Amino acid sequence: MIITTTNTVEGRTVREYRGVVTGEAILGAHVFRDLFAGIRDIVGGRSGAYEKSLREARQIAFQELEEEAARAGADAVIGVDIDYEVIGEKGSMMMVSVSGTAVALG
Repeated sequence: MIITTTNTVEGRTVREYRGVVTGEAILGAHVFRDLFAGIRDIVGGRSGAYEKSLREARQIAFQELEEEAARAGADAVIGVDIDYEVIGEKGSMMMVSVSGTAVALG
């Protein structure tokens, strides 16, 4: 499955649009508690544990996006957008969402 932020796939034509597809992953409050408890992990202003959690959430969101596109009969997702949102009471959770257009390529 080709997944791209561009609106085209070089050398290929869009044969059919199969609809908008999405994927989401939410990091719960326990992730932030664990991260702040392990503040010693921060080196040079970066938290390896926090980055690892966000990376895992992003991978889950992309996996859901790809699965939804496959169910729609697509072989690519174009125009992909990645968003990060703080949600929940007092901003206790982080949501990673990805969306794009599922297409069949010629």
